[in-house]
Amino acid sequence: MVRGGRAGVVGLAVTLAVVANGCGHRDSASQPQSPTNTSASEVVSPDFPTPTNTDVNSNGKPDSDPTDTDWPGKMTVVYGDATTPDAIRGRKFMQDNNLLPQLADDINETLKLPYDVPLKGTQCDEPNDYWSASDQAMILCYEDIANSLDIYQGFGDKDPDAGTFHEALAAFYHETGHMTIDLYDLPAVGREEDVADQASVYLLLRPGDDGKIDQDSVDAIMDSSRWFAAMSTLNDGEVDDATLADVHSPSRARMFNMVCWAYGADPEATGDVVAQNLLPADRAERCADEYQKLDRAWSTLLGPYLK
Repeated sequence: MVRGGRAGVVGLAVTLAVVANGCGHRDSASQPQSPTNTSASEVVSPDFPTPTNTDVNSNGKPDSDPTDTDWPGKMTVVYGDATTPDAIRGRKFMQDNNLLPQLADDINETLKLPYDVPLKGTQCDEPNDYWSASDQAMILCYEDIANSLDIYQGFGDKDPDAGTFHEALAAFYHETGHMTIDLYDLPAVGREEDVADQASVYLLLRPGDDGKIDQDSVDAIMDSSRWFAAMSTLNDGEVDDATLADVHSPSRARMFNMVCWAYGADPEATGDVVAQNLLPADRAERCADEYQKLDRAWSTLLGPYLK
């Protein structure tokens, strides 16, 4: 990703007037506004294409072992209208930072797709992002960007745009995890939200051609962990039965997991997470092994679909 820089970590003793992000993967029963094309330079796919030139299995999903010829799809970009102050602010941030085209390019360079998949910037009237299985489309809500800007400003970051960009990157790859499970008919061993977190870390931390992990991707995970810490402070409170029964793990547990896996993948890039009070020492000792197992599992699952 082009946007770099890591915002400084500060304490969370801040009162934030924000709405918690529902962390996606909800079906599109409550429809956001329909997207429209806003720039001739953007690739637009307003319709939802069906698979072509692709064999399907008994579940109606494309068969594995795809070739570039059989799976010619691309992730395309669509911006919807924005009418509320938060939506206007979120859309402006996306466009000013070239966010959606960069995310789409990342996927098009990484994954084989059986048909075009729209990536939609959308007014949702709530902070959220999600993979819509019924529409076969990725939805990133303008309000989620506005919410993140408020949070990172509340942290006192010198550059809240950097934290917001990184959180958007991490959220997008979480929803990409849901997309791969659905699109490739992958087995989700465990709660799907936890599995999507694992997939997002795997995709973000894949080494480049130089064998190195992109620092921006590590920063995305680390800045996102601060977002989870804020959500934990604001929303989790005491971990009651409702929290434990939710499809998402408690926010603080997700924070520790994400930090652990990033630390296990590249300790130098994350810094001393124990000294920073981001992980207990006994968990940190296990992180390299945890990441190796995660990497092996997702390399096996996604291997046929990686470019």
